[in-house]
Amino acid sequence: MKTDLSKEEKPAMAQAPVGRRRVSPGRVRRFFANLGPGLITGAADDDPSGISTYSVAGASFGYTALWTALFSFPLMTAVQLMCARLGLVTGRGLAGVVRRRYSRRVLWGACSLLVIANIVNIGADLGGMAEATEMVTGINEFVWMPVYALLIISLLFWSSYRQIARIFKGLTLVLFAYVGAAFLAHQNWKAVLHFTLLPHIEWSSAYLATFVGVLGTTISPYLFFWQAAQEVEQERAQGRRSLSQRVGATERELADVRTDVVTGMFFSNVVMYFIILTTSATLHAYGQTRITTARQAAEALRPLAGDGAYWLFTLGLIGTGMLGVPVLAGSCAYAVSEAKAWHGSLEAPPRLAPKFYAVVAISMILGLAQNYAGFDAVAMLFWAAVVNGVLAPPLIILVVILTSNPEVMGERVNSPLLRALGWLTALVMSAATIAMIATWRT
Repeated sequence: MKTDLSKEEKPAMAQAPVGRRRVSPGRVRRFFANLGPGLITGAADDDPSGISTYSVAGASFGYTALWTALFSFPLMTAVQLMCARLGLVTGRGLAGVVRRRYSRRVLWGACSLLVIANIVNIGADLGGMAEATEMVTGINEFVWMPVYALLIISLLFWSSYRQIARIFKGLTLVLFAYVGAAFLAHQNWKAVLHFTLLPHIEWSSAYLATFVGVLGTTISPYLFFWQAAQEVEQERAQGRRSLSQRVGATERELADVRTDVVTGMFFSNVVMYFIILTTSATLHAYGQTRITTARQAAEALRPLAGDGAYWLFTLGLIGTGMLGVPVLAGSCAYAVSEAKAWHGSLEAPPRLAPKFYAVVAISMILGLAQNYAGFDAVAMLFWAAVVNGVLAPPLIILVVILTSNPEVMGERVNSPLLRALGWLTALVMSAATIAMIATWRT
């Protein structure tokens, strides 16, 4: 187990001046330096499926959907923090831990849930990116879909994910246009505050499907596997190549991970909140309660950018898609590779991890194929989120059990609060799914 002054940590600690913890500018630098997997996960969470789902929520139900952003924040943070701690403490990804603790049935059941949800999500995200691009270029979306698929596959094969993330992470800043638009639009701030703080639930299939979709796109199965795998990648990047070097975590490492995850999830939920707020004040306020095209969703940005709204919306969808789709394909590959005990990493070249990259390519091709079945892109994006919401609870239960087990986590088991939030998340998402199905049948 690593200790607070382990040999493995000394090189990393030596890079930071001793006085850094006492000087405010140094603490600020350390804060930003420690942002990594959690921040990227939070940004990827606002992928095209997320943008579409939040837009549908705001357009369909107005301010009454605002409370979901506040409600989901501690739940998603707890789940992602458990996944991060699992990867950091065990030195393995989620599927790798499950393989060593449970039967093949449990292992492949968990991986199957992930792969199904991810392939649906990949197809939806590619479709959303393509439709948004058609909106500003006039070139048919069916031309753009394979272009984006091939571009992402090429980038993943011939470049590292870290390099891709550096390029496209900046594009996610365009999502802050929704923040500006929310303040420029005419808001009833008293109603905004009321519906932010007081939950409003309707017993209808439309409302409950939207609620499940919001939770599903916010607390998505692929993020569980991705978060744990990226904590392992971070340790490998620090020179901890062997499992014995990675096992365990110091208090300082756990604190850094907590800061990274909380910051990433906060960023994700702030964007979510303002997308709902903006579409509430624009689309819903003017009676456009049913979004069926990316063009309608782009109208929400008109108060800020006028005709440039289309370009902002397109850049937002493409930027988050370029972050989100590699995460989706990558988490599939990490899960299957860990389950099969294959060597695999997005940092390794394809010749050293051919099976890993084969999973990446196959998941992309299957996702792309969905788009030629005649589904509308926005509907696909929304229902991909609902699928995530339905499939997430069993995986959350598995994560809570693993991270509460001393045989897995040693002394770093979940705190009572973290464990309670994990069980609450699984319970809420299961209850919402059951209620949604019940309303369909009545």
